[in-house]
Amino acid sequence: MGSEGPKAITIHVTGFKKFLGVSENPTEKIANNLKSYVEKRGLPSGLSLGCCTVLETAGEGAKSQLYQVLESSVVVSGDNKNTIGTVVWLHLGVNSGSTKFAIERQAVNEAHFRCPDQLGWQPQRLPIVVEDGSILKAKETSCSTESIFKSLKSKGFDVVQSDDAGRFVCNYVYYHSLRFAEEKGHKSLFVHVPLFSKIDEDTQMQFVVSLLEAIAATC
Repeated sequence: MGSEGPKAITIHVTGFKKFLGVSENPTEKIANNLKSYVEKRGLPSGLSLGCCTVLETAGEGAKSQLYQVLESSVVVSGDNKNTIGTVVWLHLGVNSGSTKFAIERQAVNEAHFRCPDQLGWQPQRLPIVVEDGSILKAKETSCSTESIFKSLKSKGFDVVQSDDAGRFVCNYVYYHSLRFAEEKGHKSLFVHVPLFSKIDEDTQMQFVVSLLEAIAATC
């Protein structure tokens, strides 16, 4: 029998559009430019970049769009389900008050928006998924955040690990994505980035590619 090559890993990336207080979301630009950036730089063998999508910065009103995007990664391959390899969803969001990158270890089943989302929804202490029960329920990523953190630190990036993705749209999307990933056997990770005025665009693009490589190395 021939030896098997490296396990195929596909990472799909999402960013967000603008929202109240953030007229230019860096994650929109990152998601839109990532494919061309990766084509010039290249990725390690076995790692491929899947779809790069910019999501509406909204919760309930944009949930159908979110699930259309997530479902696009599900490949029906008959009885051989291993042919697609590992699927990872990487969600990027902005923390306008931060000067560091933040790897989010979990999401909480609570929607408590400090301001209306882009479609005018402003839930207060509501469960994101009612059937999951309490707003205190949390879902953790199955990605090795510690290994990813160490890899990025070793490359000189100013990065931290976080257990609080907020209660706004970022947490809302992350919770749904983690739930979807559990059901489909995929992986999901959310990372907050600063504004370009805090960390410039080129450094952020380098960071995201290094992040893709770090995720792949742990899968």
